[in-house]
Amino acid sequence: MNHPDLTPHDLHLETHGPEAAPRLLLLHGWGSASTHMRPLARALSDTYRTYTVDLPGHGASPPPPTPWGVPEHAALLHMLIDDVIGAPVTIIGHSNGGRLGLYLASTPETADAVARLVLISPSGMTPNRSWDYYARKYAARALKAPLRMLPAAARAPAEDFLRHSLLWKALGSSDYNALSGVMRDTFVKTVTHHLDGPVHRITAPTLIFWGTHDTAISRDQMARLEAAIPDAGLVELEGAGHYGQLDQLETVAAATRYFLEHS
Repeated sequence: MNHPDLTPHDLHLETHGPEAAPRLLLLHGWGSASTHMRPLARALSDTYRTYTVDLPGHGASPPPPTPWGVPEHAALLHMLIDDVIGAPVTIIGHSNGGRLGLYLASTPETADAVARLVLISPSGMTPNRSWDYYARKYAARALKAPLRMLPAAARAPAEDFLRHSLLWKALGSSDYNALSGVMRDTFVKTVTHHLDGPVHRITAPTLIFWGTHDTAISRDQMARLEAAIPDAGLVELEGAGHYGQLDQLETVAAATRYFLEHS
């Protein structure tokens, strides 16, 4: 059930480490949960106060009341930082969690809350699309085009029928097809939000990790992100996949600790 007025206190939040220590907010990726960030949080919690959160509609947190995009997620996280954690924080974001961190750090109204960024295969930079992506995109557009000719009363049920058809599901991604209702629309609004322009405004020191076997995020995306942020460095995790914080936990934890102590 959707929460009518989602607040930071509705989110599932785990806290570890000394109460007075510098604060780290760990954000998981799409279709994941705080459990995928917990090993890294615990590895750093001897000297840092770590907060791992289930984003809306993930893990033990309720979904948003309406389809949300990146700005709505960021606004809720900013309230979480202000009301619960206390600014400034270092955001450690994986995949879509990295996209949210990039948005917070590049948006004037929220940038002051972000002291540093640690990004693990972050989303947010426009991906390099394959021919297969464009083929599916234009096939879906062609299927929807005739529906625009229908009267408004008939268009909604026709679109609903199309969305549930086998052909439409074959054109969609596995993440999209696994969703329904508000979370499906939230997925579309979120993953299509790119930050190529805004990331140039980021002034927070930034550490980027990327696994050399990552098939979800490209090396080119990471190179463009590193070049766009004035104070950024990229660490390649040889042999790691998209979940670098799990594949090479000790390396990510050690490099993150060094970065936090020297930036």
